[in-house]
Amino acid sequence: MHHTSFHLSRRQALAGLGGVSALALAGCKTTTGLAATDPAALLDDIAWNLLRHSPETATSLGVDTGAHAALRGRLSDRSAQGQRALAETLRRDLSRARAVDTAGLDPATRTSFEVVESAYSTALDGFALPYGDVAVGGWRNSPYVVIQNVGAYLDLPRFMESQHPVRDATDAEAYLARLAAIPAVLDGELGRIRDARGKGLVPPGFLLDKAIGAMEGSIADARKADGGYVSGLTSRTAQIPGNWKARAQALMPPIVAALERQLAELKTERGVADMDPGMWSQPRGDEYYAWALRAATTTRLTPDEIHAIGLRELDEIHARMDRLLRDAGYAQGSVGARMRQLAEDPRYKFKEGDPGRAEIMAFIDERLKWITAQMPRAFNTVVSPNMEVRRLPLAEEPGGPGAYGGAGSKDGTIPGRMWINLRTTDLHRKYDLPTLTHHEMVPGHIWEGEYSNKLPLIRSVLSFSAFSEGWALYAEQLADELGAYDANPQWRLGYLQSQAFRACRLVVDTGLHHKRWSRQQGVDFFVTRNGDNAESVASEVDRYCSWPGQACAYKTGHSEIVRQRARAQAALGPRYDLKDFNQAVVDGGNVPMDVLARTVDRYIAA
Repeated sequence: MHHTSFHLSRRQALAGLGGVSALALAGCKTTTGLAATDPAALLDDIAWNLLRHSPETATSLGVDTGAHAALRGRLSDRSAQGQRALAETLRRDLSRARAVDTAGLDPATRTSFEVVESAYSTALDGFALPYGDVAVGGWRNSPYVVIQNVGAYLDLPRFMESQHPVRDATDAEAYLARLAAIPAVLDGELGRIRDARGKGLVPPGFLLDKAIGAMEGSIADARKADGGYVSGLTSRTAQIPGNWKARAQALMPPIVAALERQLAELKTERGVADMDPGMWSQPRGDEYYAWALRAATTTRLTPDEIHAIGLRELDEIHARMDRLLRDAGYAQGSVGARMRQLAEDPRYKFKEGDPGRAEIMAFIDERLKWITAQMPRAFNTVVSPNMEVRRLPLAEEPGGPGAYGGAGSKDGTIPGRMWINLRTTDLHRKYDLPTLTHHEMVPGHIWEGEYSNKLPLIRSVLSFSAFSEGWALYAEQLADELGAYDANPQWRLGYLQSQAFRACRLVVDTGLHHKRWSRQQGVDFFVTRNGDNAESVASEVDRYCSWPGQACAYKTGHSEIVRQRARAQAALGPRYDLKDFNQAVVDGGNVPMDVLARTVDRYIAA
């Protein structure tokens, strides 16, 4: 799945150790003069107004330097007050953007204004709802502020260890400032989840069970003398004079206390929770889900339309898989049943435990080298991404997906990363891991992010799941077209199963949230129809319950990119070139689907 950088763009930042007020004022500042008349300067001004609400994003992009260096010691404000301040910034800057006459602007700048319009107007519609987290140009919209895969208790340990830089004493001091701000961040979330409970919004019990377990793990780690927050600093300050360990340890008791307050609230919620998985069971749930689908897909497709599209595309993909399975000697039973048989073949399993984990890492590395060498065949401008593969943090593995990835920082100092879930090697097979590598890394998320990082700052901050995830599925298809699976037909089955999996997502997400399916119905659909791993799919279904609509972005976006490619081929005839099309799409950057059509219009016209 996506991920560009660590985007928490929907929350206001804490002003260092001083709480909210100073940064709330800073977030209201806008430059005058040049920004009022120069569209490019206005876009930059809008970007910085948003980044003041999300200092973590500025760090992830590598732009918290110079005049903006103070952002490195701050964290987003996840309180209700922070949400209101962010929404006010969006309203003001959307009005400023709409006041610009874009007719005479160059196509790239006009596209940037179209992107701001889409992201900000959609986010403001989300803020008008009575609860939840709203991603401003991001992918993680959730009705639940703290749950098994949402919340600062998960986000911040990973961010501090992997993205907050510690290169000198100034960086280390900023690290400590952020540690000191964490209790206020956690309590800001706590106020919102208590308020949501008062409105009748309580997550389903099976999600709370996972969240409680994950929270207890976070508390246990925070209590350790060398827990993640402490070691994230001490492991990088051996050559930097200072009493860093003792100072970090002194900041841990308030963090532990704040985590315990959140844990107590989660347990209170568990006492009144039901097991209904879908938004239909929540107050104003149908309204929320309609918005979440629109935010994720950047379309106006209804739940019923998306459900039908998923069933149709699943049948089409399974027809291709059926032929390959018959060629491989699997002729009896449904496609799903035969894929389950294939999954039990020892030839495609990795070893258990740490030997298998090492085998998985080596397998990914080999595939990455192969696909990277093919990129001159698919793009006119070839990049060289700074990238790495890391195991998902242990606390995140129980509720996490099989893998996810994202581009590196805008300045190149933070690599693009593929995070892989290795809680058990049985989550992965040798026939599906190549496709996972292409999706997350090359030519998927990390590859595409290299082009987006060259665009104006606002374009690196704002992203759209339908494009980023649609592109990653298109990257899987492109790998197939480049011959990634020619020597291993079973690998192509893994690729097609991945595509079918995303079609299943359209069916299951809308089934859970609109058609009132149970959690088990969602799991069974994947296992029975597509032959997916039951253990892995259980976490997937739980993810759809906490991120309504997001799972529909993948196949919706992929189908639209493929449709636009077919349109270009038909319009250009013999002048069509695959490299030209791919280059036009990545150069156009991460955009909503209607803006993508305009990008392709300009490519055809040129």
